Formats: sequence, C-alpha cells, structure tokens
Amino acid sequence: MFSEINFKQYNYRLVLYMMILSVIGILVVASASNHDSSTVTKQIIGVMVGFALAIGLSIIDYHNITKLYVLVYAGCIILLGAVLVMGHTAGGATRWINLPGIGRIQPSEFVKIGLIIFFSWYWNKYQEKMNMPVMIGIAAGLAVIPIGLIFAEPNLSTSLVVTIIILCMVFSAGISYRWIFGVLAVIIPAGALFIFLLTKGLIPFIHDYQARRILAWIYPHAEQYAENLYQQKNSIMAISSGQLQGKGLFNTTIASVKDGNFLSAGETDFIFAIIGEEMGFRGSVIIILILAFVVFECLYMASRAKDLSGRLICTGMAALIGFQAFANIAVATQIFPNTGLPLPFISSGVSSLISIFIGMGLVLNVGLQRKIGN
Repeated sequence: MFSEINFKQYNYRLVLYMMILSVIGILVVASASNHDSSTVTKQIIGVMVGFALAIGLSIIDYHNITKLYVLVYAGCIILLGAVLVMGHTAGGATRWINLPGIGRIQPSEFVKIGLIIFFSWYWNKYQEKMNMPVMIGIAAGLAVIPIGLIFAEPNLSTSLVVTIIILCMVFSAGISYRWIFGVLAVIIPAGALFIFLLTKGLIPFIHDYQARRILAWIYPHAEQYAENLYQQKNSIMAISSGQLQGKGLFNTTIASVKDGNFLSAGETDFIFAIIGEEMGFRGSVIIILILAFVVFECLYMASRAKDLSGRLICTGMAALIGFQAFANIAVATQIFPNTGLPLPFISSGVSSLISIFIGMGLVLNVGLQRKIGN
C-alpha cells in the first residue's frame, strides 16, 4: 500500500499546523485547569490518539470510507438516539454516553464528521440531479433527523454548526443560485419573525436559558439579562487585560481573571479568554492565523480534489473548523450569544479533538489523490 502513495504530495504544512495548535492547546488547557493532571492527561491522550487516527486515515483511500455511507449514517442516528435514551446528563443537557472500555464520549462531535462523509457521498452520487426538488427534499429530510436529535439534547450550538456544514457542502456541490436565493428569501424574514416571537416568549421549542442568552445578546444593556452576560463580560475583561504580550502562560497574579475564578469553562468554551489574557493580542492573532491557514489548506485541497466527494470532504472540514473557531471566539468577545462550542485543536475535550483529527485525516488523503497535473 505504501508503494502506491506519493508522499511528495503529502500536505506536511497541514500536519505542522495541527501539531502547533495541539501543543498550544495542551499548554493553554494546563494553565486554564490549574495543572489538573486528569484534564491535561486526557488532552495529551486525545492529541496522541487523534494524530494516530489522522495519519492512519490519510493513507486509506477515502472512497473506501464513503462507500460505507449507510453504516456511517446509521451509526450517527444510533449514537444520537442512544444519547437521548441512556445518556449522561450534566448542566441540564444530555449530550454524553458511556461506552464500555472507552469511557464517556460526546456523539454529536463524531456525527459532524459522519455527516460530512455521508453527504460527500450523496451529492457525488446525485450531482447530475442535485437541483431536482425531490433530491433536495430527500437531502433535507436526511439532514433534519440528526440535527433534530442533536437539538433535542438540547444542543442548539452544535445543531447550528451541523446545519452550516451541510449548507456549505451543498453550495460547494454546485447547487443552482435559484435555490440559494429562494432559501435566503425565506430565511431572512423567518429569522426576523423568530426574533420577534422570541421577545414575546412565543417560541415553544427554545428552552428558557437559550432564550435568555439570545435576548441578552440582543438587549445587552437590559438589567434583567445582566446575569446572562456575566461570563462574556469577564471574558472580554480577561482578553483586554492581556494587552499586547499577555501576562504569560501559567501566571498566578492576583489580577488574573482566570485565577480569580471569574470564568467557568475556561478550558473549554471560554478558552480564548485564557489565550487573550495569558498570550496577549500577539498570541491570539498567531492562533487565529494558524486556524485560518488550516481552513485555507482544506479549501486549497478541495480545489485540487479529483472528484466531487473529495472536494466536499475538504469543504465540510473547512466549514467545520472555520465556523466553529469563529463562533468560539465570537462568544468569548460577545459578538455571538453565549453558547458552548470548543475551539478546534485547542479546547479541552477528547471527543472534539479526536473527531477533528479523523476529519483531517480524510482531508490529507484527498490531498494525496489530487487531480493529475496539480
């Protein structure tokens, strides 16, 4: 098998970017968790296992994986269903399951990759018919089931990420602009109506805490929502206090937002606040740039993929990393409503880490099988 692989085409830049982000992630998680050995050990294990899977998958023809589309999609539904039936509940949400011999995992993280695989097969198979209403309807139905199960956990943020990923893949597949403008013509007024009904408390499927977070973002100066902005205000304070150079990793100064326990979920959802405080503007920009380089490499390999399924795998991963990184930073800086999404490669969380590496392994394999002449 190795004799058939041209390692000169291997994207070593992408591997280097992943290594840099992973090392930074371990260091920042160690600082954010105050050197909690269990948290740091899990992060290191997640990186090591993730890298091994990424390298292993990078030398397996991605077509052999997309051929398993039925098993991949069924596995996504079964895992999400298992979460609702026998999942572990924490913080008012049921998002995890315990697997014998493996431990606790968050299936929705792996479902992101599973759906990228499934829809890369689907649109490659039906690319000549993709503008037919029946094919759009089938795709929408297949997407709604896992998105609905994720939303029911409840996990509004991840269901939004999955929706964005699928929409980006559909756009990359070459859907007609008539469909795009038609959807926008419905979504824009529907979004305005949603916000109006939300302010009146007339959206039954949105939980109260979700509604309050959204309303706090819309009305940031309203007294009744001040509590919902507490985390984000402290996050902004931490980022701004880092100034240009930051206070340094593992700092224990009395003025530290982290060490003053003004932030919760500092090693996960608000890890960018720790980065801003300890690594400063300079360190924050470097991390954003490296994440942008990862997205660029995914899109670059998408442009050179030898078929549509390869292009969609790369596009899906670019959308996942790009949007999720943007959303995590946007929450930390109060550009978005407060919601929980990990910063790719950096936030604590084994499921998130391993799933991202699995997706990147597929991207690396697409890069190995580029079009002739590229």
